[in-house]
Amino acid sequence: MEFGIFSVGDVTTDPTTGRTPTERERIKAMVAIALKAEEVGLDVFATGEHHNPPFVPSSPTTMLGWIAARTERLTLSTSTTLITTNDPVKIAEDYAMLQHLADGRVDLMMGRGNTGPVYPWFGQDIREGINLAIENYALLHRLWREDVVNWEGKFRTPLQGFTSTPRPLDDVPPFVWHGSIRSPEIAEQAAYYGDGFFHNNIFWPADHTRRMVEFYRTRFAHYGHGRPEQAIVGLGGQVFMRKNSQDAVREFRPYFDNAPVYGHGPSLEDFTRDTPLTVGSPQQVIERTLSFREVAGDYQRQLFLMDHAGLPLKTVLEQLDILGEEVVPVLREEFAKGRPADVPDAPSHAARVARARERAAAEAAEATAAPATIAVTAPEKEAAR
Repeated sequence: MEFGIFSVGDVTTDPTTGRTPTERERIKAMVAIALKAEEVGLDVFATGEHHNPPFVPSSPTTMLGWIAARTERLTLSTSTTLITTNDPVKIAEDYAMLQHLADGRVDLMMGRGNTGPVYPWFGQDIREGINLAIENYALLHRLWREDVVNWEGKFRTPLQGFTSTPRPLDDVPPFVWHGSIRSPEIAEQAAYYGDGFFHNNIFWPADHTRRMVEFYRTRFAHYGHGRPEQAIVGLGGQVFMRKNSQDAVREFRPYFDNAPVYGHGPSLEDFTRDTPLTVGSPQQVIERTLSFREVAGDYQRQLFLMDHAGLPLKTVLEQLDILGEEVVPVLREEFAKGRPADVPDAPSHAARVARARERAAAEAAEATAAPATIAVTAPEKEAAR
């Protein structure tokens, strides 16, 4: 099982000091956080994509390419790539390029985005969000798997004899997660292609998460990709930790109360009761995260949101030390207990290349054996006439 962090890249005033970081400071902080994630033994760093204030990560591949050059092991991902307002041709090219530069340490999460004004900025209509996600991903899926593509759809100009370059590394495209909080159509899309489904459950109660994940697992099996338990699931979460829970709550409360996403709404106590947000001791985070298996089954990826709401970089780096040293090692051990042997690991490029080569070898062997079978049976058919 993989553990990592994701960032939405918000530029938010620190409510305890009144200071707002510059965009440059926030971008540099995200890089420092990614490097720290590798240092403390995490598996994944994922960045959001936003094109409106107060967010800075408008170019995920630029940031991830820079991080790739400074890391060796970390999987670089998105949270999310906007499949609705980006051209799927450009996504195919950009992420294949990043895949080569990062030696395969790349996957991406597709999402619609829910900021209404962004759609017309890129020539689209938010009311077509689901249809855009379905059509654009269908094209992207082909661009990564077919050397020459002829295509015509509703939302972009047709393609005639088009080849996306560079081709995916080792002829194996980056693994795709489809991220959704509330849309069963996106869970259906993930199931149809046999891709991963990432439920960013940071704002929703456990029952909603259970329904979404169970729906995806059922449809994954319906399309013949394996049993429901073999579907690829990722979850989001939020944590803030100190040695004792009272200190954690006291320190985090002003950030929660003034956060642009959930500030001035439900209380911290209500939010921690009803959603996966955990503010407390490392042991409380461990216990709460382990309970996610009761909701989602055995899953493959757990990402935490830790650098939001104006928290200073020093505090975030301290949080990552606690996560890497005290929390994740226990989670790895506990999640491994009782995990069925046929539940797949999180997809890696190396493992997917190996499977692709095994399939190719099996198909070649079958093709070679077919003429021999015909040669043996032909005289028998002739004699029977």
